[in-house]
Amino acid sequence: MTKKSNPVVYFEIPVNDIDRAINFYKAVFNFEFDKENIDNNDMALFPFFNQYSGISGALAKGEIYKPTKEGVLIYFHTENMDDTLKLAISNGAQMLYPKTDNGIGLVAEFEDTEGNRIALYQSKE
Repeated sequence: MTKKSNPVVYFEIPVNDIDRAINFYKAVFNFEFDKENIDNNDMALFPFFNQYSGISGALAKGEIYKPTKEGVLIYFHTENMDDTLKLAISNGAQMLYPKTDNGIGLVAEFEDTEGNRIALYQSKE
């Protein structure tokens, strides 16, 4: 019997400066990172807790990792869209798409310090 799961299990956000990226995501989301070197690439692993739903990933620096605004869009959950956007902008992000109610929840997008397009999601509940 095949075990059913959601299709996405892990992500990597390309970075040019791993320490700058760690500082940005820690300042904006209060994340703690574990630094690793995997296949000659510098990685900073986002927190992962088995007891919670959802996936985790890493900030990734290496020859094959190129930050971009044109690639896959990752949504980070936030409890307070306004506060998170203020933290992102004050820590070097550029606003790409302002807070908008899409009918399901609130969404917004910014460019992080590495040049990636990152989205935020806040539920209406």
